[in-house]
Amino acid sequence: MKLLNLIKIASRSLRKNKMRVFLTMLGIIIGVASVISMLAIGEGSRQNIEASVSSLGTNTVMIYPGSVNQGGVRMGAGSYSTLTQKDADVLATRCEYLTEVSPVVMRSSQVIAGSQNWHTMVVGGYNSYISIRSLKIESGNLFSSGDQRNAAKVCVIGQTVSTNLFGEGTDPVGQFIRINSIPFRVIGLLEKKGQNTFGQDQDDIIIAPFSTVQKRMLSGMYVNNILASSRSEGDMENAKEQVTEILRLQHKLGQEDEDDFTVRSQADIANVFGSISKVLTILLASIASISLLVGGIGIMNIMLVSVTERTREIGIRMAVGAKSRDVLFQFMIESVFISFIGGLIGILFGILVSQLVARFGGWPVVITASSVLLSFAFSAIVGIFFGWYPARKAAGLNPIDALRYE
Repeated sequence: MKLLNLIKIASRSLRKNKMRVFLTMLGIIIGVASVISMLAIGEGSRQNIEASVSSLGTNTVMIYPGSVNQGGVRMGAGSYSTLTQKDADVLATRCEYLTEVSPVVMRSSQVIAGSQNWHTMVVGGYNSYISIRSLKIESGNLFSSGDQRNAAKVCVIGQTVSTNLFGEGTDPVGQFIRINSIPFRVIGLLEKKGQNTFGQDQDDIIIAPFSTVQKRMLSGMYVNNILASSRSEGDMENAKEQVTEILRLQHKLGQEDEDDFTVRSQADIANVFGSISKVLTILLASIASISLLVGGIGIMNIMLVSVTERTREIGIRMAVGAKSRDVLFQFMIESVFISFIGGLIGILFGILVSQLVARFGGWPVVITASSVLLSFAFSAIVGIFFGWYPARKAAGLNPIDALRYE
């Protein structure tokens, strides 16, 4: 029997039970839509994380204080102050793989301008801190090396701070603010960067010379961390190794002593969060794939019912010359047709759901061609796999027994 005739017979048979066929397709539709939307959310999150890590700066190397050991329990990186301004200056002069280095101190402070006030993070660093973080000045200027040497009371502020202290659209350059009762002159306004992946507002910041923040607002010689830029992305690992070597010598650590600092790069952070994002994406897609398997079981169930209902029809076809493979192909075509149409509708529904999630849920979503093809291929495989047994059962019927079936 020709394939075209088999397709016509299968199509005619499916049209006789439209509602039953639609309900069977529904499982495939939901399954495909779920897989596409989950993969879109996972891919969107991954790209958003990569963009957030890139916003930390170009080829950034981060050095954090080490961990303290209390009663045999290590408290984690940053739990013990071990880094100083001198460490940063030594790295700047001795580490050939680094182009810029800045010590960083931070303090959460209340800021006042006239009758307005705002609570924000004040960061002290060298003027190279701006370029390491890939920040740009929208108006005004950056503080100079002379301001750093003289501990000048000047600062640059982010867009969020400017809006809350001076109002929307107001240029704050030249205005004065008070940080913990200390007057500072605003000499620059940073360009807007928005929120990062973790929901932190990157524009809610004030940056002042390192010496100013350390001497006038903090007491102590230690810094929160050290930021640096490597010469190129290819030099990141070499830079990390040389930083480690220099700081171990600087801190007079013996061969048996553990590092009292932690060196990280953009690649390290990206790999960690990329791995987490990949695991979550696989988990979401696996959960969504269960819907496809349920849809496949629905196809098998309805095809078995169809074989039972059409036993006499199968017997008549065999009696007039239809071969077992013709019956097999007929039922396989019906099964594949259900999964094929269900897969197409599911793709459209999945794209729609993804767009709704992005619009109303605020989740970043990215629909890729590979996720669409994967979902559709999976639905086709489900149709073939779960349609095989009913089709094989129909093809294996004895024509005489089929004709006698009531």
